[in-house]
Amino acid sequence: MARKDNTENPGRLKQIAQTYKMTRRVDRKIGWILAGVGLVTFGVLLAIGYLIGHPVYVGILGVLLAVLACAIVFGRRAERAAFGQMEGQPGAAAAVLENFKRGWHFTPAVAMNRNQDVVHRAVGKAGIVLVAEGNPNRLRSLLASEKKKMSRIVGDVPVYDMIVGNDEGQVPLKKLRTKMLKLPRVLQGPQVTQINDRLRALGDLMSNMPVPKGPMPKGMKLPKGPNGR
Repeated sequence: MARKDNTENPGRLKQIAQTYKMTRRVDRKIGWILAGVGLVTFGVLLAIGYLIGHPVYVGILGVLLAVLACAIVFGRRAERAAFGQMEGQPGAAAAVLENFKRGWHFTPAVAMNRNQDVVHRAVGKAGIVLVAEGNPNRLRSLLASEKKKMSRIVGDVPVYDMIVGNDEGQVPLKKLRTKMLKLPRVLQGPQVTQINDRLRALGDLMSNMPVPKGPMPKGMKLPKGPNGR
């Protein structure tokens, strides 16, 4: 058991170091910010400790809270930096959707055109969410076509569509997850699975369409065609 812990800890530390390096490339002040948060948190708690006559005990608590505060700030700024690097890249929305927790069934690139505009599909207790990335004008017709294709089998299941972007009426990449999780839940688990299975039976267009050019975020997996190739 100890051997397993020894192999896992270096992996976690390496991951934290890599995340810090990635964040620092975008946020050059991250080191000073974390140091400031830690020192201020510890300083405030230590001062309180002297006031109440227990500087040692409160000082230890201050160290723990300082570490916690740094972890929270670091996590938020690292997430912001990651979204900043992903934004505008082909497949960025797919990478976000792929990291959703249990309860959602995600199928990337259910529709695509020659201009590399793409529509992804997520099925959850809120219903069906079509997430599109690319040119908004071309995506409207692509979304309408996908909705028409699904209409025969989804019945009265709610269908939402979201275009990822920063213009009016679009959903910023960093807010995509939050917006989807705020949708009202109207389906039960078995219904979600049944609807997703029906939609997957329709197949996708990935095997007949060109793969988008350009870099894609790490961790994004290209879907397989109906024949598994």
